[in-house]
Amino acid sequence: MTRRSSLALALSLVALGQPLAAQQPVDWAKLKEETTQVLADYIRVNTTNPPGNELDAAMFLKRICDREGIENQVLDTVAFRARHGANFYARLRGDGSKKAIALVHHMDVVPAAPAFWSVDPFAGTIKDGYLYGRGSIDMKDQGIAHLMAMIAIKRSGLPLTRDIVFIGNADEELNSSGGLEFVKSHADLLKDVEFLMTEGADNQVDASGKVAWYSVGVAEKRTFWQKLSVKGTPSHGSRPTKLNPVPKLVAALDRIAKWETPLHVTPGVDKYFRDISVTYAGDQRRWLSNVKVAVKNARAREWITSNVYWNSILRNSISLTALQGSNKTNVIPPEATAELDIRLLPDTDVPTFLAELKKVAGDTAVHFETLLQPKTPLESPIDTDLFRAIERAARERDPGVMVTTPMLTAATDRPTYRRLGIVTYGFDPFKVPPAESQRGMHGNDERISLENLGFGVRFLYDVLRYAQ
Repeated sequence: MTRRSSLALALSLVALGQPLAAQQPVDWAKLKEETTQVLADYIRVNTTNPPGNELDAAMFLKRICDREGIENQVLDTVAFRARHGANFYARLRGDGSKKAIALVHHMDVVPAAPAFWSVDPFAGTIKDGYLYGRGSIDMKDQGIAHLMAMIAIKRSGLPLTRDIVFIGNADEELNSSGGLEFVKSHADLLKDVEFLMTEGADNQVDASGKVAWYSVGVAEKRTFWQKLSVKGTPSHGSRPTKLNPVPKLVAALDRIAKWETPLHVTPGVDKYFRDISVTYAGDQRRWLSNVKVAVKNARAREWITSNVYWNSILRNSISLTALQGSNKTNVIPPEATAELDIRLLPDTDVPTFLAELKKVAGDTAVHFETLLQPKTPLESPIDTDLFRAIERAARERDPGVMVTTPMLTAATDRPTYRRLGIVTYGFDPFKVPPAESQRGMHGNDERISLENLGFGVRFLYDVLRYAQ
């Protein structure tokens, strides 16, 4: 069969909804062992941020891609020279008949305190069926799963209608400057990308490994940090005065803390509640199946908002996190300050919210300063080839399992890429129980099971195959 007729056959199979077949079988057991070793080596590249040192990680990834014959570039070394940083880009080319899929992870990790670990956090230790190390959950594991799935596709000779783009970003754990720099300086490398997958979703898995549902993150809240300050006149604490800024600030903070922001149901959150309603019974099932109506019922609203996660994805949230007055008990300070961790729903109008917040504070003596501007609103569609590919691959592994769309209350680089019109999803290919993730992510003895590494690479391979 000629190359042209082979391509025609491949395209006709895609049109009929048939997944493209590899020309060479993948030895999944061997690939799992290789993935484990590559991730262990990647963990040994210490990219603690600050400062980051992502150039070392980028060169590590480059050596692997060079060996596999995958085109790649180390980027932005000048922009991140002061912190020995870089971004990384690689591309596995298909026939170009469809737009590309990008796989994005951040190369930096948060600090680790070795005294509180049972192993060296940067040794890539394997014991008791787990790989330990900083980044083994957040998120070098996903980065290596992306890389090894791409390598498996290349080695197997799977015909591609979509290029696969692989990106490692610097500095996500500090201020996301890596993603911002990539989009600003290298939009040309992304102009044909239709879909992007990165962190931002957690699968619901019990301790035995049974999956209740898989998650695709389609939306995330927008960070809008504020600093509040009140000026006063310093004096001796033994003589109370109305010019003390602390009581004014505390009174304003008390009003803000008591403010119940309005409940609002976004499309992805509505689907999430409808999906998970089948795991409940009675009134609770009925409430979750139509949460827009339920939040108008006092009893339903009290139950729903008692869940801290559900409460957060249904409203703009405000956490009072930092407070400073005098540095000495007997001194009235010249200024009192506080910081608010504000997370806005994707469709919130920022100026309107800020005006309402100032109104709630109720004192013109309180000055507001924006510490972090909100990123591009993120609410991606689900009626897409990639979402359907994730559903198909998930249900092959767990027949009848639901694939739902929780909102992320934290922040990722997804909105940065969304501004280019790319449909961005949070997708985690592993089955890590929430308690394990919560304990290890940014915590001590961060680890991932070796079985999960094998599972995740194969899961991602099938998602990419079905999305062609």
